[in-house]
Order: sequence, then structure tokens, then C-alpha cells
Amino acid sequence: MASYETFEHDVLVIGAGGAGLRAAVEASAAGTKVCVVSKSLLGKAHTVMAEGGMAAAMANVDDRDSWRVHFADTMRGGQYLNNPRMAEIHAKEAPDRVRELEAWGALFDRTKDGRILQRNFGGHRYPRLAHVGDRTGLEMIRTLQDHGVHQGIDFQMEITIVTLLKDGDRIAGAMGYDRERGRFKVYRAKAVVLATGGIGRAYQITSNSWEYTGDGQALAYHAGAKLLDMEFVQFHPTGMVWPPSVKGILVTEGVRGEGGVLRNNKGRRFMFDDIPENYRSSTADNEEEGWRYVTGDKSARRPPELLTRDHVARCIVREVREGRGSPHGGVFLDISWIKEKVQNAPEHIKKKLPSMYHQFKQLGDIDITKEPMEVGPTTHYVMGGVRVDADSQMSCVPGLFAAGECAAGLHGANRLGGNSLSDLLVFGKRAGEFAAKHAKSVSMPKLDSPQVEAAAKAAVAPFERQGGEGPYQIQQTLQDNMQQLAGIVRREDEMTRALELIASLKAKAANVSVYGNREYNAGWHTAMDLDSLLTVSEAVARAGLMRRESRGGHFRDDFPGKDNEWGQYNIEISKAADGSMRVERVPIVPMTGEHQKIVEENK
Repeated sequence: MASYETFEHDVLVIGAGGAGLRAAVEASAAGTKVCVVSKSLLGKAHTVMAEGGMAAAMANVDDRDSWRVHFADTMRGGQYLNNPRMAEIHAKEAPDRVRELEAWGALFDRTKDGRILQRNFGGHRYPRLAHVGDRTGLEMIRTLQDHGVHQGIDFQMEITIVTLLKDGDRIAGAMGYDRERGRFKVYRAKAVVLATGGIGRAYQITSNSWEYTGDGQALAYHAGAKLLDMEFVQFHPTGMVWPPSVKGILVTEGVRGEGGVLRNNKGRRFMFDDIPENYRSSTADNEEEGWRYVTGDKSARRPPELLTRDHVARCIVREVREGRGSPHGGVFLDISWIKEKVQNAPEHIKKKLPSMYHQFKQLGDIDITKEPMEVGPTTHYVMGGVRVDADSQMSCVPGLFAAGECAAGLHGANRLGGNSLSDLLVFGKRAGEFAAKHAKSVSMPKLDSPQVEAAAKAAVAPFERQGGEGPYQIQQTLQDNMQQLAGIVRREDEMTRALELIASLKAKAANVSVYGNREYNAGWHTAMDLDSLLTVSEAVARAGLMRRESRGGHFRDDFPGKDNEWGQYNIEISKAADGSMRVERVPIVPMTGEHQKIVEENK
């Protein structure tokens, strides 16, 4: 143990995005000693790329909004596979979390009378997203960091966690390494909060940053926690497909919220061709009505481009497959057309969408005020993750908590845009609060030296092999095949092939070789990510194979309709005693009578 640098804290937070920082702030405020470790530099978390806003029923723009409507929208968007208690907590507490962020210094866009401005977003009945132009996630991180660094929290950057440590059944901390020097670090803690984000790097085309390799889900799975809803992967409908310099970069839903329309290569707004019956009461069903929001109408009607993300993504795929796509395999997203309806439209667009304008002008030489963008679905978000208690965010492993994208339950089969940022605040706060309570109620766990030694030995093993597989090749093969075989449209034979491929890649990963030493070794970092990527990819494919229906973010070409029976079950994944992946169908958490009443009154 003398060769490892060892740290001791009450609460260890893994991840420094919105959920991790909010958890750390809360745990520290409760009087516990807190450490935050981040895979990248502080301030570079993927949360900064969240653009559109955070959903909270503050009713600043439309006074008909309330937590009850927000709850009903979230449950409907999630196809009623959500944990209703989590959806209730989220809808009730999101406004307070937004106002709290404002009190800590966040600078939101304002209404004319000085209140926080809210915008329309897909799946939300009323304008609900509090925003800072199209830089909302960046403002969240800036505010949380500024608030958190003054609370005595220990921040350690560029640390990759390779395993969670346990003392019997309870969590005891974690072990990782310094990415710059390659030196091992051991963190002893009474409670661990996982806030590591999503799994997008398991796919070829993704809006996610390089850190999103499913670390939190895989760490929890190997530590004995359960995963839930891993078949539900959200493909954001509008990621750039051309030019190559911006391929995969997200085009925020705010572009459509501010009036952007989707057209095929015939110039037709194809979203009017397929409006679900359950949305017709609140969605425009002709083009003139679809433009009313842009011209200032305050009714609840909104254009079909703002239907739920899974629906919009599938409509885009349909246009491309039937030969009506753009030259580079997408469709056209056009906001420049609003010059027909809005005075001084270019300046209006630049004011409302500054990041979008500058990013694509500088990186792709595309002026969104004058020309359409070529967009298509990009892997964006995973609704599944670690199964947690709705109130405390603790997993079935005592002392192990999860919040944000790496936790499951709130979003069900499909997440509504904007619910992710308020999710980070609401459940990040709760994870930190209950992690601190847990830490105060237990003694410091014992560190098991053999666990640490085994993890260190496994981590350096690639250096000791000669002539093994290259980590980059394994990762690229996995990404290509997940994109093709377990992507936005799935079939049984393709997912079976995906599982066979994952098994072969696991064998290759166990034989991977890297060269050089542990300092600044990108190949080694990639090799260390492979276990997480392969674990979450297998979970997605196995859960997708079991769910023989189409629902939310999971679309089966061979089972294109919903099955009412499957609407009563979630899919839970755990690690069996023999090391294999156990996949089980478990009943959904039922709605209470009050929950059902709210859903009925908001149909």
C-alpha cells in the first residue's frame, strides 16, 4: 500500500458535471469532508454542451403551467415506464433548484418584466425551459464551480477510476490513476456518488464528449448494483452530418424552439406527415398553424418539429431511407426562413442562438441566418443507468449513490428535452444530501489490500503483453457495429450479431497490448475504457433483444408497435455469480391514485 497515494473522505463524488458538482456542494454544506474526482479538467464536463435550457414549471411565460402538468408531460414522454415518484420529485423541486442557481449567480435570459424567460421545447406542453441563450449548461457549470470551490471541497482533475472498492457488502471507496503521470490513487470513503454521465462513446456518431464511456454504469454493475432500462438510448434528431468538421455536433432543440423547421430534399416540411393522435390536441396539424409560435401566438400549440425526440428522429430516418434525404444522409434544418415572419431576423437568431451561430460559422463556414443545416440523428443520451431509490438516489449497494445521466428512473423510455439539466440539479442535490447522511451514520470502512493489488495488476497488464490487439481498433470496431446493429432501428438478428461481436471483442480486450510507459499514454487510457464500453454495449444489446416491442428510444423494426404487456415491465440487469450478465423483466413502479389522477386531468 505504501506505493499508492491514499486519500480519506466522508463522501467521494466521481464526476464533475452538473450532478457531481451539485452533489458535492450539498454534501459539503452538510458538514462532511468531500472529494470530487473528474476524468477531464474542471469546467470541461459534458454538461457545458447542454444548450437549450432546464425544464422547470415556473409559469413565467404561461401561467397555466404547474408541476402537475410537468409531471404528466414527463410520464407521457417516458411512455409510463418512468419511476413516478422520481417524476413527481423532479417536477415539484425543479423550480426551486433553478431559483437557487440564480441566487448563486447564474444569469438567465429575462422576460420584459424581469422574470426568468422560458422557451418551448419538444414534448413540453407550455414554454418551460429556463435558459441562457443556447449556453445554459455552460452557465450551470460556471455557477456551480464558483459556488463549490469556496466550500473547501477537494477537487482532483484528470483521474480515471478503474474500480470501486468494497468492505463486505458496503462501499469502501475507489481506485484510479492520474492520467498525466499514470500513478495509482486510492480513495477511501464512507459514501460514493457516481455522476459520470452517459455511454455515447459506444457508438460511432455521437454528440457526447470523449469521457462518455459508460464508466459509472460499469463500475456500479461490477460492484453489485443493478442497471435499469439500458435498451432506451436517445438519438437526438438533429446532429450535424455535414461538413466533416462539425459531424456529430449537436444542433440544440432550441433552434426548433425558436422557429427552425425540418425539410426534405423536396423542400417539404415532412413532420406534418406523421403527428401522433395523442398529440393532436396540443400540436398544430397544418403548416400555417405550425408557424403561429414564431409570429408571437401564446397558445399551447407548437410546430410538429417539437414532438418528442424519438419520434422526430424516426421521421428523419424514414425520409433518408425513402430517398428524400439531403446529399450527405440527413435532412435540412432551416431557421433562416423566419426572415419572412420576424423583423431583422439575422440579429434575432444571433441573439437567441449565439453559440449555434458562432460555432457553425467558425467550424463549418455555415451561416445559419442565411442557409439551412444538414442534420441527422446522433447518439445523445441514455435513459437507462444505475437503479436507485427515488428519494435518496442510493443503489442496492449500501453507500453507493448515483445521479444524473448514469442513474435510471426519471425518464422512462424517452427523456424530454430540458429535463436533463433540471434532473442534474434536483437529484444531484438529493444524492449529495443523502450521501452525507449515510456517511454520518457509519464508520470509515476498511480497505482491502488484495482488491487494490488486483486492480493495479489488471491495469498495468497491457504493458506486459506483446503482440496483442490494439485498443483503438477494438474501440472503433465496437462503435461501428453498435451504430449499425444496435442503433436507432433494431432487429433480433442484428442484435444477436452485436452480442456475438461483443463477446469476441471482450476476448480481444483481455489480450490488448499497449506500448511505452504510463505517462501521457493515450493508448493505455483507451485500453482502460474498453471494459466500460463493452459492459454497457452488452447491456444495451441484451435489454434491446429482450424487449420485443417498440417504445420511446427503443425501436424494433421486427416489432414496430407497442405491446401493452411490455408497458408493465422494466428490464433490470445485474452481474451473476459466474460473472455473466443476468437480464430480467421486473414490474414497473406503479403510479399512485393521485399520480393517475394528474395524468388523466392532463391528457
